[in-house]
This record gives sequence, C-alpha cells and structure tokens, in this order.
Amino acid sequence: MAAPAPGRMALLGRPSASSPQVPRGGPCLLLLLCLPLGATCPQGCQCPEHAGAVAVRCSASGLREVPKDIPADTVLLKLDANEIAHIPDGAFQHLSRLKELDLSGNAIEVIGPATFTGLAGALRLLDLSHNRIRRIPKDALDKLSAQVRLSHNPLHCECALQEALWGLQLDPDSADAIACHTSVREEFVGKPLIQALDAGVSFCSAHHRTTDVAMLVTMFGWFAMVIAYVVYYVRQNQEDARRHLEYLKSLPSTPISKDPINPAP
Repeated sequence: MAAPAPGRMALLGRPSASSPQVPRGGPCLLLLLCLPLGATCPQGCQCPEHAGAVAVRCSASGLREVPKDIPADTVLLKLDANEIAHIPDGAFQHLSRLKELDLSGNAIEVIGPATFTGLAGALRLLDLSHNRIRRIPKDALDKLSAQVRLSHNPLHCECALQEALWGLQLDPDSADAIACHTSVREEFVGKPLIQALDAGVSFCSAHHRTTDVAMLVTMFGWFAMVIAYVVYYVRQNQEDARRHLEYLKSLPSTPISKDPINPAP
C-alpha cells in the first residue's frame, strides 16, 4: 500500500516532537523588540512616519502639559489647540531634529530663557500665536534661527519686548497682527507693534526717561535730606550758643582795679 500523501499541516511544517515549541505571542514579542527606541507615541497623539521622519500630531487633544515621551527623531510637533499654560525649561531639548513646533491656541503666559533650549539648530518655524503671552525676556528667543509667530497675544510693549524682537525673524504673514495690548506709551495701545518700530518709535527711550526721572527724584530727596540736616545742625548750634551766652551773663561780676600796684581793697 502506498504511503499517504502529506497533508496540509505537513506542508506548513508541522513541528516534530524534537523541535522546540514557539511560545504563543512569540512573533509579536520579537516585533516589539525590533522597534527602535523612542518610537513610542504620546497618548492621544498620532505619529505617522514618512521616509524616516516622525511627525507627532497632538492637536486639540486636551493636553495640559507638554508630553514627556515625544520621540527623539520628531521633525514636526503640533501641540496646538490644547490647554498648555506652562512649558518647563528644556522640555524640547532632546528634539535636535525638530523643524516645526506649533504651540498656537494654548494658554501660555510666560516664556523663560531656557524654554526652547536645544532647538537653535534645526528649528525653522515656531508658532506661539493665540496665547496669553504678555512679556518676552530679551534672551528667551535670541538663539533661535526660526521664523516666529507672535500674533494675537496680549503683549505689553516695552523696552524688553523691543530688544527681544531686534534679533528675531518674525513670520511676515503674521507680523502685522502683533499689537500692543498695553504699553509704556499710551498712544500705542491697540496699535500694530511692527508699524511703530518701523516708524522709528523706541520704547527704550521712554524706559530711559522713566529711569532718569526716578534718578532725579532720588537725588532731589537725598539733597533735601542733606539741607534739612544742615539747617537742623545750625539751629541746634545757635541754641547751644545762646544758652552758653546766657550762662556767662548769669555769672557774678568781679571789680577789676585800674592800679596794678595798689589794688582796690
């Protein structure tokens, strides 16, 4: 009798009694081990990859803080339309390949000198529009070579803001929408900031005038104190001299002889 033809399981390679058994879920475990480190995606975000570049999209995800597990090879990071109010120092310092950072439509109020540490090289666009930023320190953005969007923020126009914008590349499409919500010069409240600066307006001159006035007031105060002390000192000496003179007048007088040989008895 002819031997039976090998069945379907034989064609697929039925494991023999002596062959090692592959544990259930083994291929999935091997696949996870083959994934590169840092390939995880933050919760609530989408991380599509194209040509080796990672784009992390967390738009309108209800985030209250910057995710801590952003892949290190991210080139596009969208955190717009969330509820982020504070950015810790160095929150993006591991993202050396990041080219575009979108933080628009959040509740950010403060930008510190170390907020964007590590992004000076590759970053090409930083979107901070539609936030609650009032003041920008002079050295907060000066190391960035990226275009920056600052429109629709309640900015306080002062010398520090003007100095911060001097070395900054503003996005030309949104630069005209940067307005003074408040200002050290009341006539520019509600006016476009860039137009004022282009016209030669200097908020630093107002700052210097305020400083000069403060110095003059301080010097006048010290001068008034010195004058008051001198007047008090003179009056006190006059009073002491008057008392001394009255004391001398109150002493009994002694007759003096005109004859030096025969003094008066």
